Amino acid sequence: MKYMNVTNYVTKWNTCLNYVKRNNSTSVKTKWQSVVGLEVHAQLNTESKLFSGAQNTFGGLVNNCVSLFDAAIPGTLPVLNRKCVELGVLTALALSCKVNEVSSFDRKHYFYADLPAGYQITQQRAPLANDGVINFQDGEEAAALVKELVLIVQKLGACSGRMEEGALRVDANVSLRKFGEPLSTRTEIKNIGSIRGVAGAVRHEIERQRTILDNGGHIINETRSWDATNKVTIAMRDKEVVQDYRYMPEPNLPPLRVNLHTKEDTQDVISVPLIKETIPELPEDSRRKLIEEYDLREISAIQLVNEPALLNYFYELVSDVTRNPTKVANLLLNDLLTVLNKRKVDVEYCTITVNQMKESTDALLNKQINLDIYRKLLDELFDRPIDFSVLEIIKEKGWTLESDETVIEQKCKEVLDNNPKLVKKYKEGKVKILNSLLGILAKTTSNKMDMAVATKKMEELLKK
Repeated sequence: MKYMNVTNYVTKWNTCLNYVKRNNSTSVKTKWQSVVGLEVHAQLNTESKLFSGAQNTFGGLVNNCVSLFDAAIPGTLPVLNRKCVELGVLTALALSCKVNEVSSFDRKHYFYADLPAGYQITQQRAPLANDGVINFQDGEEAAALVKELVLIVQKLGACSGRMEEGALRVDANVSLRKFGEPLSTRTEIKNIGSIRGVAGAVRHEIERQRTILDNGGHIINETRSWDATNKVTIAMRDKEVVQDYRYMPEPNLPPLRVNLHTKEDTQDVISVPLIKETIPELPEDSRRKLIEEYDLREISAIQLVNEPALLNYFYELVSDVTRNPTKVANLLLNDLLTVLNKRKVDVEYCTITVNQMKESTDALLNKQINLDIYRKLLDELFDRPIDFSVLEIIKEKGWTLESDETVIEQKCKEVLDNNPKLVKKYKEGKVKILNSLLGILAKTTSNKMDMAVATKKMEELLKK
């Protein structure tokens, strides 16, 4: 059984998202049960910081996004960012958390190079929300959970989810125990920077601990890092001494109150029911909708939801009922992605407009072009202005598909006349030769024939 809890959804979203995987396998290959916990830190998508007016800009100049409060100048006070609270509540609701009517702030004391005050403001005793649940059917362990969380916060607009920018970071806690025994010593893997890294780090750490225990050794309570190049975890420091953070109530911030019952939103109190109305279609709902309403295969639904830009293309294209949803999904997942991968462009940076996608798809479905030309057309659109007409490109390149049966029949005759040996083999019973003849036709006509009509005409001529 797999389940996860979301605890301590604080305003800064310094989130501890605990995912516990209990391996109920009765395999004789191992006597160990793995327990995995994930701590996910997500940076909220706001223009300014949580407690100051300094810009929240990734890649900004050194010391350029620092206010007097951030620099711990004496006499400066924290001012809570309302937008952070709204995004915190929105995310908590999307994850089915219990939003608390009153929450409070605490000081967590420790020394760090970028912490001049010597403490961090957090929510240790009374968080904004807790006890959340993510429902997912994916069996890909911890990585699936992180991917689902990334999709949710991106859909909400609460966080960019860009792990490469540090907007979302994951720490993994791993331990092994014999089945039925209490939890044992754990290790913590810090700052895993990718979803694949989460899967790899957890997998390696489980195997590392299993090897130690099978050889009669003991697991040390330590912090480790993930070496993505060599696919191993590396010891950083031990954690035998529990650090005392000296938690104390934050004296410069009053308790945070939210309105749980009415849609009355004031300057000082946020209405939770109002925020709940703004929750968009979440990934799980999107997958269900694609399968039930559009009759897509589960794998296609998962792939579309995993790429929000593709999902947007899909919804725009199928808004016209004449476009078959399954065909549209296949074109996006197979052909568009092929072109993007060839150009090494991520889907979110695709410059093809929705209107251009509509024109291209209609040209294919209406048999103005074939699939090969469709891919060439998508590739060509990257080198054209955003408002350039698809039909103009087709005309300019001479890509219009030949569908006149008389013309196609004549071209088929020419292929048969020029390849008597292949015709003879076909008539001797080697029917697969038909594919070779059609391939020659496509090559000699620059792939501009309607192959459905060509196949029919070629078969008719071969029977004579």
